[in-house]
Amino acid sequence: MTVPAGLPEHAHRHAGDGWVPCRCGRRHWGLFGAAGLLLTRRDGTGTATHVVLQHRATWSDQGGTWGVPGGACAPGESAVDAALREAHEEAGIDQGSVGIRGVHVLDHGDWSYTTVLADELVEVHPSETDSESIEVTWVRLDDVVAHPLLPAFAEAWPTLRARLDGRTGPDPR
Repeated sequence: MTVPAGLPEHAHRHAGDGWVPCRCGRRHWGLFGAAGLLLTRRDGTGTATHVVLQHRATWSDQGGTWGVPGGACAPGESAVDAALREAHEEAGIDQGSVGIRGVHVLDHGDWSYTTVLADELVEVHPSETDSESIEVTWVRLDDVVAHPLLPAFAEAWPTLRARLDGRTGPDPR
C-alpha cells in the first residue's frame, strides 16, 4: 500500500488506504472508494445555517484546502459507515449525534467518492482529533466559498448546498 508522503506514523491506516489511478487522468485516495461527512446545523425553522469543514493538513493530498472530514473506505465498509468513522477519527464527531439525510456520489466508474449528508441531532463540537486536520470548525453556509476549498468539494458545493436546502431531488446516480 502506498501512503501519502509525510503521513505521520500514528495516522489511522487500513487495507483501503492507497492510490487508485483513474480514467479521469488523476489518482484518487481509497482503493475501495472514499467518503466524507457533510454535517449540517439547522436553525429552529429547519433551515441549514452551518456545516462542519476540515482544514486539511499540509502533508495530505491537496493539503491546506478545506473540505469535509473523510477518507478511504475499508474493505467491505459502506460509504456511510466510512464517512462516520472518518468524521469520528478526524473531527471527534460521534455517530450518535448525527442523522443521515442522504448521499451524493461522484462516480468515475473505477473509483467513487460519497458525500454523506447529515444533520446535527445534538450539539456537536468538532475538533482536530488527529494529524490530518489543521482545523475543524462550523462554517456559516454563506462563508464556505470564502475558504480555499478542495477542488472536488468546490465543484460539488453548489449541488450539495442546494440539497441542504431541499432545492433538488434525490441524488441523480
